[in-house]
Amino acid sequence: MDWQHWIAAALDEHLAVTQQLADASSQLLQVACALVETLRRQGKVVLCGNGGSATDAQHIAAEMQGIRAHHGTTQGLLALVLTDNTALVTAISNDVGYAEGFRRQVDAIVCGDDLVMGLSPSGRSPNVLAGLLAAKQRGARTVAFLGESGPLADVADIAVRVPSWSVPRIQEAHLLMGHIICELAQRMTTEDYQTRFAPSPSSTENIGSVGA
Repeated sequence: MDWQHWIAAALDEHLAVTQQLADASSQLLQVACALVETLRRQGKVVLCGNGGSATDAQHIAAEMQGIRAHHGTTQGLLALVLTDNTALVTAISNDVGYAEGFRRQVDAIVCGDDLVMGLSPSGRSPNVLAGLLAAKQRGARTVAFLGESGPLADVADIAVRVPSWSVPRIQEAHLLMGHIICELAQRMTTEDYQTRFAPSPSSTENIGSVGA
């Protein structure tokens, strides 16, 4: 078996998918603008996904929390992920069904100033669909990251499609898109990409002196 062939094929596919994301640049800009609008309204971003998409949602939420409102403030964007509370997720799943897991949480915590974002490579995850539909009923804006197609694109206010049917390639693209929208949003608010998680020069010097 020529394993090098499969490595090269995966890398080529990854690069091909990534290059095609340029076609979604207008949608990525819309999402970044929605992040800034949510921050300025003092709303929050609520993300959801299953499996690898759940961890991608956590990663993107962590990046979002580094977006500052303006220079000279530590005020950042609040971003929550609906799979973080395992007690709640398993209770809802056990009592009323897995497909209800996100909708029940959206009904409890989402308001009209919020932005709800669902990640689903297939574009048809029932719990993500239900969560975004509930968010729209509550007046929140909605964003979907999906693959080539799926009903999630028809539900979301902004749908960003990845031109692939490969789940690994789609998830890799979702994370890249998450990084891009966070960088764009930060540049919109502070004109640079220096998140509040980056250490200041003085704190770096202090760490060095302690370590010495």
